[in-house]
Amino acid sequence: MQKILGGLRKVCQENNLIENGDKIAVGVSGGKDSLVLLSALARYRNFSNEKFDIIAISVDLSNGKMDYSNIEKFCEELNVPFYLVPSNVFEVVFDLKNERNPCSLCANMRRGILNSKAKELGCNKVALGHHQDDLIETFIMSLFFEGRLSTFKPKSYLSKTDLYVIRPLLYCNEKDILSVSHTLPVLNNICPVNHKTERENAKEILKKFNEKYPDAKNKIFNAIIHKERYNLFE
Repeated sequence: MQKILGGLRKVCQENNLIENGDKIAVGVSGGKDSLVLLSALARYRNFSNEKFDIIAISVDLSNGKMDYSNIEKFCEELNVPFYLVPSNVFEVVFDLKNERNPCSLCANMRRGILNSKAKELGCNKVALGHHQDDLIETFIMSLFFEGRLSTFKPKSYLSKTDLYVIRPLLYCNEKDILSVSHTLPVLNNICPVNHKTERENAKEILKKFNEKYPDAKNKIFNAIIHKERYNLFE
């Protein structure tokens, strides 16, 4: 966890992610990334120079088919208030809409519910569990599937909801997150398209590329986060 906390502290300080008086809603899907984020932020608040509060919000996409009791207990152990928001997102995406590419609609609906609940509870920021590998995979997806040079930022402002979205794990890689997640109450992912998405294709591309060119992943990551290295057509 020390390595995770080191990366979290660095990205927070370099990008001003957390400020005094913040009330941060941590989006807890029940996966390893969001649970590691929650655990790390709960520890970080104990020694951070900034004084802030955190709460955990889970959006139940399955309309009651998933059991969040272990996550609620985990939040109690961390002294973090837990809120579970029921929804029928899976029903809308897979049954009513019958989407061929459901991930985008599902993500938009889930984040809309999460942001609305965060705003209702008086939060000014929402923290998501995206990490270094997610950043690179999103860049690859944008490049190969959309013809764009794009990925997400450590901190983004949502004008419609007057919320900031922060990503405190952005300097942490998936391997390190996996190494500390085995003791956490990770939920089984019941999404019908789990491991069958374009992100999985991007993950495979990155894996093969890194096997052929060792350290390629780190070089791509550094190229993205260091603006002084940009040299693009204008």
